[in-house]
Amino acid sequence: MKVLLTAVNAKYIHSNLAVYSLKGYASEYSDNISIAEYTINQGIDEILADIYGRAPEILCFSCYVWNAVYVNQLITEIKKVLPHVRIWLGGPEVSYNAADFLKKHPQVEGVMRGEGEETFLELMHYFTGKITGLQSVHGIVYRRTDESSSSPVVVENPWRQAMDMDKLPFVYYRNLERFENKIIYYESGRGCPFSCSYCLSSIDKCLRFRNLELVKKELQFFIDAGVPQVKFVDRTFNCNHRHAVEIWSYLAEHDKGKTNFHFEVAADLLSEEELELIESMRPGLIQLEIGVQSTNPDTIGEIRRAMDFDKVSKCVGRVRAGKNVHQHLDLIAGLPYEDYQSFRRSFNEVYALRPDQLQLGFLKVLKGSRMHEMSGEYQLQYQERPPFEVLSTKWLPFSDVIRLKGIEDMVEVYYNSGQFTNTLQLLELAFTDAFTMYEELKDYYEKNDFNMVNHSRIARYEILFAFATEWDAKNKERYRELLTVDLYLRDNVKNRPAFAGNPTVTKEEAAKFYKEEAAYHKYLKGYEAYDKRQMRKMTHLEKIDDKLLLFDYKNRSLLTNQAMVFYI
Repeated sequence: MKVLLTAVNAKYIHSNLAVYSLKGYASEYSDNISIAEYTINQGIDEILADIYGRAPEILCFSCYVWNAVYVNQLITEIKKVLPHVRIWLGGPEVSYNAADFLKKHPQVEGVMRGEGEETFLELMHYFTGKITGLQSVHGIVYRRTDESSSSPVVVENPWRQAMDMDKLPFVYYRNLERFENKIIYYESGRGCPFSCSYCLSSIDKCLRFRNLELVKKELQFFIDAGVPQVKFVDRTFNCNHRHAVEIWSYLAEHDKGKTNFHFEVAADLLSEEELELIESMRPGLIQLEIGVQSTNPDTIGEIRRAMDFDKVSKCVGRVRAGKNVHQHLDLIAGLPYEDYQSFRRSFNEVYALRPDQLQLGFLKVLKGSRMHEMSGEYQLQYQERPPFEVLSTKWLPFSDVIRLKGIEDMVEVYYNSGQFTNTLQLLELAFTDAFTMYEELKDYYEKNDFNMVNHSRIARYEILFAFATEWDAKNKERYRELLTVDLYLRDNVKNRPAFAGNPTVTKEEAAKFYKEEAAYHKYLKGYEAYDKRQMRKMTHLEKIDDKLLLFDYKNRSLLTNQAMVFYI
């Protein structure tokens, strides 16, 4: 019996913890089970050919909102070339409408819904003949041919109870090489204590955690292996104070300076003990993702989200002041009671916190969520295809959604890239608020048809320079200086762009500086093995306001990746 567990990821750097966990839990059948990972950027024909070459008898797909359309195409075509293959699906995208899904997709034999490890093991018993029927397997919806009916009947077995987290296999001990150059995902807990109406995690109220001694042992494995990044998939990681403190303390005490750990947290739940612990950490040891979603109290109440924004602001500000933790804050457009002006206020209030990234997302109306149930009352229109993204609500017409999409693009290019930090701080002063700045920048792109073109990085600088000087002409030379600084903070570009003007440091000044630096190494520590010519190639000198700036690319910020700068 050849079983193929198949994952179609959003990007190459992503991995799929689910398929490895299923195989690990069903380890007694490991010789029968293979794993195949692809991405949605690959052609259907390429994946189809690869699956065909593997010749599975049982083909299982892990289904999510980002790959649902892709998987639907694959299951349609695969039956044409492997007509006898039996197809099973699992994952959140098919768990909450499994019966309807099977009625629409006759190629599929069954669906595993909810947590899959124990369910998949019992299915393997069935596939290999250890059990003779599926009626006792909880957590599945499947087709059964009744004697009284000529056509198959869809049968919904009871949902499976939440499993003991300590029974989960740790899938990386023997597979780490398969995750090279990929983000590694890890879970120390399942379930969520909150009831956010847009989220499927709110359905699972069985909050439970993995034994901390197991967790520490597994985290030590990542640390010892020098894994670049581990992303915890726990929902609201710090909802259990003691659990969070134990893990963060362990990471701080055993850190070897290489691995970054990513956590999704509720900032307003951070205690004094947790904040002090975070402040003590090595820069880049952890990063935090914080879902604010909205600052409109009516919106927060309607989506059943518990959040104290005043406390969020204080905690985010305190963490930011420590300059050692990357913070990623989220907003969702399209929520109830949030119109365009309300979203403007939410954006400005969150932007004022100066997160390292501000993710402007759009509501996904997921089957099984309360938001889906309330769509009629909210006059909520959304795409019929995944990711089921909002088109309009009674508060937000489609025209405003389109406007917000354009603003999202500008925020992503100019703020979240971290490439224009100094320039934006001055440019914001020319507008009534930050949202208006990005709104006008969007309009500038559209007016000049810049939104229809893929731009180089240098072109983005040139466009921002033209925009800034149009709005704030009196500061033209200052924008030129700040954009030049922002450019060289990231890269030692050899071809000086037009907006930067002529070099500000003469060859004679540069020669004098590097001659002295090669002799005394006053600034460039770690360059002792290089001569003055090599040091000149590896660094950059720029004169701003009669001050000499030295950009050191060998030593960069662990948080921003910007060069270290010395004011000579």
